[in-house]
Amino acid sequence: MATYVVLGNFTDQGIRAAKDSLKRAEAFKKMAATFGVTVKELFWTQGRYDVVTVLEAPDEFSAMTLSLSLGALGNVRTETLRAFSAADMTKVVGKML
Repeated sequence: MATYVVLGNFTDQGIRAAKDSLKRAEAFKKMAATFGVTVKELFWTQGRYDVVTVLEAPDEFSAMTLSLSLGALGNVRTETLRAFSAADMTKVVGKML
């Protein structure tokens, strides 16, 4: 499974309905599961981003499908980062020239 960190900002629509944020988060977890994606952590944050989520996805296509499906709802805009663990980086640097 690949790990992704998703940075999110509420849209105008999303911030107007901020009271529904917890309900939307639960719906997001269910949506993710339909694509085989697991929501490992979900945090509401202060600062540049409103939400930070850690996901595990079986492949890039599942992560992308989830991202597009979430964006189409209109409540949040996201930036997705592929994350690598220390074990992953051991493999990567082991292949360096």
